Order: sequence, then structure tokens, then C-alpha cells
Amino acid sequence: MEKARKLSAEEIRAALAELAGWSEANGKLHREYRFPDFVHAFGFMAAAAVAIEAMNHHPEWWNVWNRVSIDLWTHDSGGITQKDVDLAKKLEALARRMA
Repeated sequence: MEKARKLSAEEIRAALAELAGWSEANGKLHREYRFPDFVHAFGFMAAAAVAIEAMNHHPEWWNVWNRVSIDLWTHDSGGITQKDVDLAKKLEALARRMA
């Protein structure tokens, strides 16, 4: 399987312009979601798991009560790729539906 191409700084800036709430932190796409409570935060993670598994592209994420922090980067490419941008878009759509 071919490795995904690492995005340039310009491509990352362009992607972030379309991803409200996302930023670049430590070479990764980063976002923190806040939900009304733990049940909503965990529900988001459970629903997101289906899309994540279908993409076979797994994030680094953490949950503390009503917060879910997510970092995306493509390990085998050593940086942010289109796969990360695509997953961020899917997570945004899911979070909007759950709000």
C-alpha cells in the first residue's frame, strides 16, 4: 500500500481555513470538542469510532468528562496528510449532528 503524501504548510493552512475550531499543534491537526456532559462526549466518540474504523485511520484522542481532544496525523507519512483532513471533516459533521 502506498503511503499518503504529507501536506505542505500551505495545503495545511488552506485545509484549516475550512475546518473551524481546528488548529495545527505539534505537527498534528488538533481539536477539542466540548459537549453538555459525559454521555454526549462518549456518544460522539462511539459514533465516530464507526467512521474511524471504516477509514482505518485512527486518531489520538482523550476524553475527560465533557471534553474530547483529538490529534490527527498520519504516522507512516510522518505528518499531516489528506487522510487527516478527510477524517477531521467527518468528525466535524458528526459533532454538528450531535450538538
